[in-house]
Amino acid sequence: MTESAAEEWPEPPLAGTEAEAVLGALERQRATLAWKTSGLDADGLRATVGASSVTLGGLLKHLAHVEDSHFARLWLGVPAGAPWNTVDWDNDPDWAYRTAADDTPEHLRTLWREATARSRAVVEEALSTGGGLDQLGAYVTRSGERPNLRRILLDLVEEYARHVGHADLIRESVDGLTGEDPG
Repeated sequence: MTESAAEEWPEPPLAGTEAEAVLGALERQRATLAWKTSGLDADGLRATVGASSVTLGGLLKHLAHVEDSHFARLWLGVPAGAPWNTVDWDNDPDWAYRTAADDTPEHLRTLWREATARSRAVVEEALSTGGGLDQLGAYVTRSGERPNLRRILLDLVEEYARHVGHADLIRESVDGLTGEDPG
């Protein structure tokens, strides 16, 4: 990252509202993933560690899918759009990880950036109504429950945190880059 980008590193507020704290934590995880996958060519994004087949490119594609599917399915109650709607997830649950090696670094980064932009827009619109994190999404479970915005966002924070840990190890194996942020 550039020096100016490091100065803009997202940090959750120390005493913000609940929404600011949750969104701040999510943005910090997103920024960490972006940093851990930045500046690498296709070989770097295809690198693995140990017995795992997880790659940085696979993480970008997987998390793009998570972003799109969480907000489309859980919040809006609609199927996720392309390319996710063309995948037979039942027969190929690792499709995002498996096919990332076929994509260029630019495509993977664009796919992820566009998915996060869509998620941010959905959340911004939801919060602009004044309903806060207690608003319920459109998805209804078999037992009749609906997730609130808080739960959807916290699930994303958890998903990113798990995978940023993977990204830490993979990136270190590629070029020795370590740390939590470039600042």
